[in-house]
Amino acid sequence: MDSLITAAARALAAGDLLGALKRVALRDDAPALALRGIAMARLGDFVRAKNLLKRAGRAFGPREAVARARCIVAEAEIALVLRDLGFPARTLAAARATLDAHGDRLNAVHAACLEIRRLLLIGRLDEAERMLANIDPAPLPPALRVGHELVTAGIAIRRLRTRPARDALERADAAARRAGIGALAAEVESAARLLTVPAARLIAKGGQRPLQLDEVEAVMASKALVVDAIRYVVRDARTEISLTRRPVLFALARALGEAWPNDVPRSALISRAFRGKHADESHRARLRVEIGRLRRALTPLADLSATADGFVLEPRGRRDVVVLARPVEEDHAEVLACLADGEAWSSSALSLALGASQRTVQRALDTLATAGKVQSYGRARARRWMMPTVPGFTTALLLPAPMPSG
Repeated sequence: MDSLITAAARALAAGDLLGALKRVALRDDAPALALRGIAMARLGDFVRAKNLLKRAGRAFGPREAVARARCIVAEAEIALVLRDLGFPARTLAAARATLDAHGDRLNAVHAACLEIRRLLLIGRLDEAERMLANIDPAPLPPALRVGHELVTAGIAIRRLRTRPARDALERADAAARRAGIGALAAEVESAARLLTVPAARLIAKGGQRPLQLDEVEAVMASKALVVDAIRYVVRDARTEISLTRRPVLFALARALGEAWPNDVPRSALISRAFRGKHADESHRARLRVEIGRLRRALTPLADLSATADGFVLEPRGRRDVVVLARPVEEDHAEVLACLADGEAWSSSALSLALGASQRTVQRALDTLATAGKVQSYGRARARRWMMPTVPGFTTALLLPAPMPSG
């Protein structure tokens, strides 16, 4: 490697992007193309960066497997920023294996962190946690240590482990300061805000209040019976009953939880569960059937008793009933939750992250665009969606839950 390439690489590692570009701007050899691509990516010109990295990957010869693998990792990082979740996971995994086999441990770890970040975005927490457990952060330089701590914090946040998340973010902040790279410090600061803004609303005994993430964790660990309207489950500290694929039953459970310790009139339950239909004898008969199904589903945690006017939820044991709801409730909240990270998403990436069909996601985007809540740019496959402004609430609790069916 010649002196200009070495100097450009050192400038790039130190965050001096313009200094790196000055040294290789007029060169078209493979190492220069790769360095230019990485520099352009950090400057935000992702389209040009992708093209440069592809050219670099093709320009490296068959004996330069490590260099080609590094280009693939850089392309994967750009794809992640662009929320191109369709980037071939096997290609990135193969590049990581190549780097590891040739002793390039640092870039192999970086590739693994990119894989973990993608798994986090699509809600595959178990796989992400297993991959993270295989990484030893001790020998990592500050810049890579930031990435490792951010994925550690991301998993902890999604698992509702506030203390480990806070510790990881503190370590990430310290590593970002040692690295001296402003973009890394800004990323850590953005992630840390998730712990200080409303993550949910607590509805109990006729009142409601916002909760931060640590307060949500405390509610989940309490003795209360929690009707979780974020993940569509009913749970206590030991038992969880999922109603994700039974929206009518969950609507009834939520209505009963919000009214507890009072009962809910039959007409109100019919309105909530059957979407505002006028109550007649057929609806009352259907309500009896659905209440019976809900009673059987909730047997480990609670009973449902009939009253003169309707039904009441009776938790087993002497404990309260609370409802955990989204901080902001509106149509297509799951889509808004993804877009709230400030990045530009394609409809296919949203479909993959939410576990919904692309047609369903596209209809939601069109509705939100008509309401002025999202905006798009580009056309056809290059079309991307984002929010005009980033709302002041965390999306960590919204992302794992699939869209309810029915």
